[in-house]
Order: sequence, then C-alpha cells, then structure tokens
Amino acid sequence: MRSIGALNLTRHRPRLLCGGMVPRWEGFRGLRHTIPGRLVAATTDRHLPRRGALLKPWLFTEIKEQRHWDISSSERLDILRDFTNYGLEHWGSDTQGVEKTRRFLLQWLSFLCRYVPVGLLERLPQRINERPPYYLGRDYLETLMASQKADDWIRISEMLLGPVPPNFTFLPKHKANAYK
Repeated sequence: MRSIGALNLTRHRPRLLCGGMVPRWEGFRGLRHTIPGRLVAATTDRHLPRRGALLKPWLFTEIKEQRHWDISSSERLDILRDFTNYGLEHWGSDTQGVEKTRRFLLQWLSFLCRYVPVGLLERLPQRINERPPYYLGRDYLETLMASQKADDWIRISEMLLGPVPPNFTFLPKHKANAYK
C-alpha cells in the first residue's frame, strides 16, 4: 500500500468541472476559475454552459467551429419550430398538448429575447448579465424576437402553434420583461 505522499500528482491530478454561465465559445477555451484568493493553474476538464445554452441553443456549434455565429431570424425560427415539434411529439397534438407546448415555448421566449444578434452588437461579446439595448432588427421577425413584451411572444407562438384560445393570458415566471 502506498501513502498519498508517494503518488505522482502530475499523473493523478483531480478533475475540474465548470458549472457556470458560459454564453460564448471563448469561455470554453482555456477557461480558468478563481478559488478564493488564487487562480487555479489548470484548465477545467468539463464545462456546463447552463444559461448560455438557453440563451443561444447554437452555442455548441459555435464552440465546435470556434467562431461567433451571426444566426438569422429565420434560422432561429427553425430552432423554435423544432422545439414545438418536439413538444407536440411528447405531449401530443391535442388541445392540452398544444397549450402545454405553448407554455414552455413562451417561457423560453421570455429568456431568448435577451439575445442580441452578433451583427448588431457594437462590441463583442454580449455579456449575459447586461440588459439588452433597444434595437430594431434586420427584419420584422428579428425585431419581434427581440421584443420584451409578452404579447409579441404570444404572436410568435401563434406562428408556430396556431391561434391562442380565447381568454389566454401569459405571465413569465422570471419576469424577463420586468425592466422597461
């Protein structure tokens, strides 16, 4: 039996896992973290993008290609269309399944409105904790996706799932539209 002092620590270094918000591909390259009072010398072994992937579902493509992707509004709508198709496949295409899919879609849209397209940014990268500036998109759909009004999110859901039922209301859980 060997004592801990006899182990070769260069071969058996501990695995480091990053579980923070990494909303851009540069954050995954040579990511280092601080431990109270000092910088960790080794890079992390695994990364969990968490909210970065909610804000930019194409983040994994950016990481793979190591570039910022100036995704168009139609490509973003295709991602939302895939999301709604998965929801309808899971919960069914009856009225109850459509409305459950709509609720999840609207909650996600209340978070997605924070994304500012790369082509419209004054400086890269966008910081996840910064309030998105008011801007007009390059087309109507991009402007609609950037809106922080629940009525506009409902309009997007109607593009994908049909009209909302009478007396439909939506209040976002985390109130992404609370600041004006």
